[in-house]
Amino acid sequence: MRFVLAAGTTRTAQIDGISAAGAAPDLMAHTPSADVEIVEYGRPVRAPIVPVSPSGCPTPAVITRAVREQLDFELTVIDAGLIRPTSTPTVSVGARGGEDVRETEPVPRAREIYEEARRFGAALPDDSVMIGETIPGGTTTALGVLTALDEDITVSSSLPDNPLRLKRNVVSEALAASDLSRGDAAGDPVFAVNSMGDPVLATVAGFTVGALESGTDVTLAGGTQMLAAAALVRHAGIDDPLGLATTSFVANDETVTLTRACDRLDLDLEVTDPEFNENDHVSMQRYVEGEGKEGVGMGGALALADRAAVDMDSLRDNVVEVYDRLHGDADGP
Repeated sequence: MRFVLAAGTTRTAQIDGISAAGAAPDLMAHTPSADVEIVEYGRPVRAPIVPVSPSGCPTPAVITRAVREQLDFELTVIDAGLIRPTSTPTVSVGARGGEDVRETEPVPRAREIYEEARRFGAALPDDSVMIGETIPGGTTTALGVLTALDEDITVSSSLPDNPLRLKRNVVSEALAASDLSRGDAAGDPVFAVNSMGDPVLATVAGFTVGALESGTDVTLAGGTQMLAAAALVRHAGIDDPLGLATTSFVANDETVTLTRACDRLDLDLEVTDPEFNENDHVSMQRYVEGEGKEGVGMGGALALADRAAVDMDSLRDNVVEVYDRLHGDADGP
């Protein structure tokens, strides 16, 4: 199975209290570039950081890399709006970094991105693909898109305490900035992303539509951002079977009605529990405490490990190895 990562940015991540996808707000722009390097090479190469939350929670790229070291799955990275350089080979869909969702058009090239990603998805020769994402601030733009589509679905957070009130306030300001009301973009996924989304959502939705139209099986690898992508696919009139592979951390998030949302969007839900509570290493304990939860295709990677009957004790040991290598490199000589 091909594993695809759409990596991009949105200035929405700069809103105070929105995201934990970086040790400091000024470092978040590097997070997606570093994430894809970690999954591809095992460490940042050109990116100047190892992404961690302010409390030290490691990027989910650590877990996705640990699975890749055991399964050696094929990786394709789509540049879905990176604003910092990466050494990882990428496929371009003409995306630029997204603006603050409170701007009138946070993704002014949404149609071009969507159509280019759709062509790419349709052209792949694979029988099945998984697609994940890395974009700080993406759950807030996901909520914006869901609201514009009139989908009553909440979103999770990389923070232990989901700042849903803040996100809803931001979405309300975004609707007002675009002169929209809830549901005004129903049936028009490109308009929803153009007005309330981010370039990664345009990319994932377009790619998924193209792949499904060509007969490829698609699994969305991630959390509630992928619910927004699935909603965009359904509002594009695509009713083909579609899967969502996520983590137990998202499934156990009491602020998210995951099963109901998957039923509404007709998604085959696959939840994997990596049993991080069995290990007290920081690379896993922050997840047990409610941070991180998803991202960088983590849920999809864990699902692949589960399908391949990878021993979870061995996988957890490998997570520690990847983490220690990364932070040994970060510490320098």
